[in-house]
Amino acid sequence: MALSAAGLFAQEKPDARKEWLAGNYTRAIEICEEEIKVTPRNRDSYTVLCWALVDNKQYAEAEVRATAALKFAPEDVRIIEILGEAKYFLDKNGEALSLFQSYISLTREDATRLGRVYYMTGEIYIKQAKYEHADIALSMAVRLEPKMGSWWSRLGYAREMARDYRNAIVAYDKALQQNPSLADAARGKSRCQSHL
Repeated sequence: MALSAAGLFAQEKPDARKEWLAGNYTRAIEICEEEIKVTPRNRDSYTVLCWALVDNKQYAEAEVRATAALKFAPEDVRIIEILGEAKYFLDKNGEALSLFQSYISLTREDATRLGRVYYMTGEIYIKQAKYEHADIALSMAVRLEPKMGSWWSRLGYAREMARDYRNAIVAYDKALQQNPSLADAARGKSRCQSHL
């Protein structure tokens, strides 16, 4: 009985998602590539492949592979989101923003990557000097993930740039509550206090 159990264990299929979650991005990519050879339109394999590519900082390859997947899975929100991330990291902000807006409109409010998408959307708006838009996006990000001190700090910055100093201080205070060593938040709070 022990021999057959060992035999079953030895034949266990590699799990790309587990490898990705464990931070073994190269291994996850290899497993996904093998799965795609067997099943070329496997949405799950493409999704994990692209997550691993982005986390491995292979943004251009993630963009190529997610674009390919989107051709046969145009409504798969996971593919839409990770393609947006790849474009975000490649500084293709207009394209990333469009994909993030699609993702937000198509996904559920409890989606695991929604806070991250709102955060990146806010960062794009900061780059575009659209600080009120950034405030809205970053406010949603911290509502969904309130323990992200660095996100609170960026919300404070967006509000500071919009000259909403009182609400900027509130956001900087939240950032410092989450992480008292956030120097940007401490400096931002000090700058805002000098305007009151």
